[in-house]
Amino acid sequence: MDIVNEETGSHGRYSTQLDGHTAEMTYSRSSPHLIIIDHTGVPDALRGKGVGQALAAHAIGEARNGGWKIIPLCPFMRAQAQRHADWQDVIQA
Repeated sequence: MDIVNEETGSHGRYSTQLDGHTAEMTYSRSSPHLIIIDHTGVPDALRGKGVGQALAAHAIGEARNGGWKIIPLCPFMRAQAQRHADWQDVIQA
């Protein structure tokens, strides 16, 4: 799954297209070392295909590579962070 990162100023999003539909995870950068993930949107047509999970895992990888932390404000991302103990190195409560 190809995930694209777009960032404009302090706002950004990870997105992917699958079967003609776009799923996204949006965030705000509050500092060079902290992002707040505030929304995950997966169209009904893509539900159950692991798209949201792929976006979340991508965000974790980007945080590790970039040396920043994530505040999971979005309910989906917060739930994923609670399920993955191995992500806690980049999750900030």
